[in-house]
Amino acid sequence: MTLDLMLQKYPASSEYLIEALRDYQTAKIDHCVTEMEIVKIAKYFNVTESKVCSVVSFYSFLSEKPKGKYVIRICRDVPCFVNKSESILKTLETRLGIKPGETTTDGLFSLEFTGCLGQCDHAPAIRINEKTYVDLTPDKVKAILSEYREEKS
Repeated sequence: MTLDLMLQKYPASSEYLIEALRDYQTAKIDHCVTEMEIVKIAKYFNVTESKVCSVVSFYSFLSEKPKGKYVIRICRDVPCFVNKSESILKTLETRLGIKPGETTTDGLFSLEFTGCLGQCDHAPAIRINEKTYVDLTPDKVKAILSEYREEKS
């Protein structure tokens, strides 16, 4: 989806800024908003570029830095932690060869921490792009990663 098409979905009111940014970034394969796009978005919503930059830098689900095709967000809140999310993190780091905040060299996966995913009764949990996975074990994580890798081929 082009930026112009996405913007047409929203009234030109700043109250839609966050929703529009999230919608647009989610639709992009690199999951980020560029400087040129920020300029265009600011103009459309009649806000300053610094306002758009502030929103992008404040919310962890928004980024100016390109990410992998699949962004893996691992919950680091207490319920996931006590349900062994550390073993899930270690499995992800080992299988992907990256640490949180990094992207695989093939550009397929990015790994990052997130706050609560709202799945406390099924912890530990991760979200890959818009899909949430719960009741995880290291073996489940390995299978999930394999599915995403097969999808690439």
